Amino acid sequence: MAESPEEVAVLVQRVVKDIRNAFQRNPHIDEIGLIPCPEARYNRSPIVLVENKLGVESWCVKFLLPYVHNKLLLYRQRKQWLNKDELIDVTCTLLLLNPDFTTAWNVRKELILSGTLNPLKDLHLGKLALTKFPKSPETWIHRRWVLQQLIQENSLPSLVTKGNLGAAPVERIHRLVQEEMNVCSEAAGRYPSNYNAWSHRIWVLQHLGKLTIKVLLDELSSTKYWVSMHVSDHSGFHYRQFLLNSLVGRTVTDSNLLLQNWMVNVQNTRLLKEEESAGAAAACAEEQSVDLPRCLEEELELCTELIDTYPGHETLWCHRRCVFYLQHHLKNRIPLLSAVVSSVGSNDETLNNSHCSPAISHMAQAMDVDGLNESSSKQVYTQETKRLKRAPVQDSFGPEMEYRFINEVLSTCRDVDQARFATAYRKWLFIGD
Repeated sequence: MAESPEEVAVLVQRVVKDIRNAFQRNPHIDEIGLIPCPEARYNRSPIVLVENKLGVESWCVKFLLPYVHNKLLLYRQRKQWLNKDELIDVTCTLLLLNPDFTTAWNVRKELILSGTLNPLKDLHLGKLALTKFPKSPETWIHRRWVLQQLIQENSLPSLVTKGNLGAAPVERIHRLVQEEMNVCSEAAGRYPSNYNAWSHRIWVLQHLGKLTIKVLLDELSSTKYWVSMHVSDHSGFHYRQFLLNSLVGRTVTDSNLLLQNWMVNVQNTRLLKEEESAGAAAACAEEQSVDLPRCLEEELELCTELIDTYPGHETLWCHRRCVFYLQHHLKNRIPLLSAVVSSVGSNDETLNNSHCSPAISHMAQAMDVDGLNESSSKQVYTQETKRLKRAPVQDSFGPEMEYRFINEVLSTCRDVDQARFATAYRKWLFIGD
């Protein structure tokens, strides 16, 4: 085994070269790891490449890591010169063994900005480092920096126009987002409650996914099974809370704009020709809608199922609080939009025949009147009928169902923690009332 500084230098240089050759032979390496091996038993390279897995025998780490670490520090202190290829190899080796070494990531940032290093290679290096160190904060921070470069500085040819994400091909942006989602999912599965991975996933949605309704619904669907298999992972449920909260904000905002456009179209029907007004109504009907109350209902049903199946997990009860709060928050916003729709509709019969969007129709159905759409007869549109139709929808958001669920849990459960969480949730509901 190497002991003198000269022998250590020769060993490290050989190992660094073997790592570089491994990536050249197989650019599709998808996982790294340490092979338990206290000492070198054979006169062979400690770098093992099997299919797409790269292994490093543990005996060489105590020589390899300090050597490349000191070598990079000497370079930063301008005491030793390294060319660009040597910098790439040294930082790659160092980050695979210690991805939280900020200086190494900063050196690679300089290489990317100078055009020496392809930013996609850094995304791949970070992905490999996260297979061994899935919670490494410096790796996630550098990953976001690289993604910003790809978006803002046109580092990826034909992907984006500088400073203009909207000019990028949709399918390529979607592919980039999907890759990040996969990296986050793998990291979250390797380390419980991986806050850094889920926070990065939120960042990607905000800056690449643009929080569109379709993206939010797809993420809700794709993470449902994951949280069902990790019922104690608060970070995963917090991510779903972010999705639901964004969905509520985005849907209500879009509905406000859609309602304004719809009212303008209705007013224009008095001035436009009949065929022109029909075209405007058809365009209004093409707007995207989402059944938000039903979406929150399904999330509450998921909470009920998981609480019954896995008793004694506080994460599930905390998530239930958030979902109920969003339902209560939604209750205070939807009737305001519905009231505007109904008041306008009572003033002009044109509204009853116009083709409004599904989103507005859904919000206005709480204010609908029995028999309004029947061709045989027409009923008087009174405040009493509006109040009768509105009452059941408001009751569906009330805490009565929650109190009933809590009583069922307390009457049947034998888990002490489950009873404690249910009692705390009931107290929270009481204080909220």
